[in-house]
Amino acid sequence: MTTTCCASNEEDRLRTKDIQSSCCSKSTSEIAGTSIQNESSLPKEEDTCCSTIPKIEAKNSDTDTCCSSVNVSSDLIQPDQTTHTYRIEGMDCPSCAVTLEKGLVTIAEYQKVSVNYGAARLKIESKSELDDRRLQNEVKKLGFQLIVPNKEEKHVQTYAVSGMDCSSCAKTIEQHFQKINDVQTVTVSFARGEMEIEHHLDAQQVKNELSKIGFDGHVKGEESSKPSKRSFEGISLVLSGILIGLGLLLQTVEVLYLPNALFGIALILSGWKAFRSAFYAVRARSLDMNVLMSVAAIGAALIGEWLEGATVVFLFAIGNLLQNHSLARTRHSIQKLIELSPKEAFVLTEEGVIRKSVEAVRIGEKIRIRPGDQVALDGMILKGTTTINQAPITGESIPVDKSEGDQVFAGTLNMDRSFDMIVEKTYQETTLAHIIELVEEAQDNKAPSEAFIDRFAKIYTPFVFLGALLLMIVPPLLQLGSWGEWFYKGLELIVIACPCALVISTPVAIVTAIGNAARNGVLIKGGVFLEKAGKIDAIAFDKTGTLTKGTPIVQQFMLLSDDREHTLRIAHSLERHSSHPLAKAITEHTVQEGVYPLESDSVINRVGNGVSGEFEHILYHIGGVKWFREMGYELGMLDSTVENAEKQGQTVVLLGSDANLLGLFILSDEVRDESVDAIRKLKEKIKIKKLVMLTGDNAGAAARIGKKLSLDEVHANLLPQEKVRIVEDMRRQSFQTAMVGDGINDAPAFVTADVSIAMGGAGTDTALETADIVLMADNLNKLPYTLDLSKATLTIIKQNVIFSILIKLIALMLVFPGWLTLWMAVLSDTGAAVLVTLNALRLLKKRTL
Repeated sequence: MTTTCCASNEEDRLRTKDIQSSCCSKSTSEIAGTSIQNESSLPKEEDTCCSTIPKIEAKNSDTDTCCSSVNVSSDLIQPDQTTHTYRIEGMDCPSCAVTLEKGLVTIAEYQKVSVNYGAARLKIESKSELDDRRLQNEVKKLGFQLIVPNKEEKHVQTYAVSGMDCSSCAKTIEQHFQKINDVQTVTVSFARGEMEIEHHLDAQQVKNELSKIGFDGHVKGEESSKPSKRSFEGISLVLSGILIGLGLLLQTVEVLYLPNALFGIALILSGWKAFRSAFYAVRARSLDMNVLMSVAAIGAALIGEWLEGATVVFLFAIGNLLQNHSLARTRHSIQKLIELSPKEAFVLTEEGVIRKSVEAVRIGEKIRIRPGDQVALDGMILKGTTTINQAPITGESIPVDKSEGDQVFAGTLNMDRSFDMIVEKTYQETTLAHIIELVEEAQDNKAPSEAFIDRFAKIYTPFVFLGALLLMIVPPLLQLGSWGEWFYKGLELIVIACPCALVISTPVAIVTAIGNAARNGVLIKGGVFLEKAGKIDAIAFDKTGTLTKGTPIVQQFMLLSDDREHTLRIAHSLERHSSHPLAKAITEHTVQEGVYPLESDSVINRVGNGVSGEFEHILYHIGGVKWFREMGYELGMLDSTVENAEKQGQTVVLLGSDANLLGLFILSDEVRDESVDAIRKLKEKIKIKKLVMLTGDNAGAAARIGKKLSLDEVHANLLPQEKVRIVEDMRRQSFQTAMVGDGINDAPAFVTADVSIAMGGAGTDTALETADIVLMADNLNKLPYTLDLSKATLTIIKQNVIFSILIKLIALMLVFPGWLTLWMAVLSDTGAAVLVTLNALRLLKKRTL
């Protein structure tokens, strides 16, 4: 049996958390089996013994208390209290905040009132909903104005942020904004140079908060109203360089104090940005490169090495400037996609043509696209014919002819004539908007190698920093050298502790590759899929619509009568009344032959068999072999032709009159023009070990296609689950397997494969959603390019990582013999960061094989 008593001041007892010094052997939270996260929310009652503590039902029935009234449930340990936040206008000084706070604290239902003069913010804690109108009146009586937040004003915005030098800067920004009450969530992408924030603040407040911690920002899509700091930074660096040069000259003539004064000014001019960023990084508990460089520079100055200190921040600033310029090129690839979307559209109304912003155009409205204009939104052509350059979406350089009923996409270029179209998707739903959104998300998705390096850096930096501190203290204590000597070596180690080149080596390559792919009509949904694609050594293809065109064409026409033109005219006349793919293929074939249909009012579409019709008082039929046999036609010598065609997976269509047969069409789905070339490249250049075709079609058709493409394996008559089994078998054989299809019918196999690749994603939401990689064009030649780009990315990542680690090791080995100087240590880091960035930029030049 345990007995507890309660201190007279429960809040103080909980805050000290010193159980032994308390008169209570167990805290109230222990009795309840809970932990109190916010002790301040407990009632304060100094004159009573726990009389006002929420009643808790003790879980231990053997526990007695000296307070008989303590009999409470743990879910009531914290009162149901809400914090309300408002903005205040009219405060001129901190004493105004005190006045307002004292005036409002007298109101009974306000449990706690606090006013922050700097943030112009009022916070009120209350158990009930507040009457905002009453509160406004109370604040007005005290001489101030209350700004009531509109609950609907909470919104998510994306800001373009400049001034980030590494991923640690992104962490500093996130941690700063997370402390602001009006901010719900914040995510910063160093790769894209953007911040996504859900908040109640206005744009100027967000900009001010960014400025406080050393960064500039503006709402994405808007021009920055603030002049760029780049010119000022450039002037500062030039002046710093001149001052360092003058200082070196004055040292040669032994002028006292003046050289160090010049070095000190140069240190401030070129290091002010790093010092400011370091201050906010320390506040955010982030040991980033600005902190390390600032410690090194200031430490050098403290031991009298003014030249070393100035050189450190000077080289560091130059390295950052070059690195940021290079990173801007990688981010520009996405910006170019965004710029493709026009800002306005010409909408057709009853009053005539009016100009509207694309955001204001609704589904179902009609718009006009003039020659040379970019298509404003996704939709269908209603009137007119033209030629469209779809390269921004599909990556295909050859323009496509478009006519009534054809789909067009936002961001593509109208090259020929004006046309009218009906809008089918809003601005936010267009294919281009979807691509931009997915690419931006992809650039934020970390690849396995990137995630590993981030984890490594988190251990490496503090470990080396601690080692540097020990190096400054232990050897001098052991009398192994002077304090100044080992302090200098420690500063060198602090600079080497900065993992900037290593951390940036992977993301810059991935961002560059994903951006390049997007510009060439390939959507890669993240670094993980980019890395996996680079390791692929086996590919399974769907047949129809992937390796083949997906629509049948006439391979051969056999004339069985005397009049070829008449026979083809009859075929055209009958089949134009059917929507069957075979009928369309025959109609297209007759058009290519230059024949025109006859008119007839007695055409009958016999579903499942064919079409019958009467022309010039003669009845004709066109359809399958089985139907003609049922009607009593004798095929005779044609039986062997039909049998051979069916063995090869081809389809035979017969045409005849009531009296006899007139002609025979042999049709089949044809291999795409680019499939042969793509398969050859995959084998010869990409070195894919195994190429397999999976199809539900018959064995004859599959074998014919497989032979034409020289595939390693062909599997026919497959159900979806059987395709999954074959992909699983390939993976069990230690193949890194990709599944290539249209993204609609092959979902189970897509999920099973290591990487799923969908073709023809332009305008197909299913393909965009289901696949890991989407080839926007219906062109298999994009596949070798994609795998080649992925392999090149893996190679560059390996080069960057090895180079970054090697530079660090060399620098470390040079520290102890005393051969390394601080400026050399800076070059080993910032110089390496610039070089790995430039190496990654080589991926921008990667083009289709």
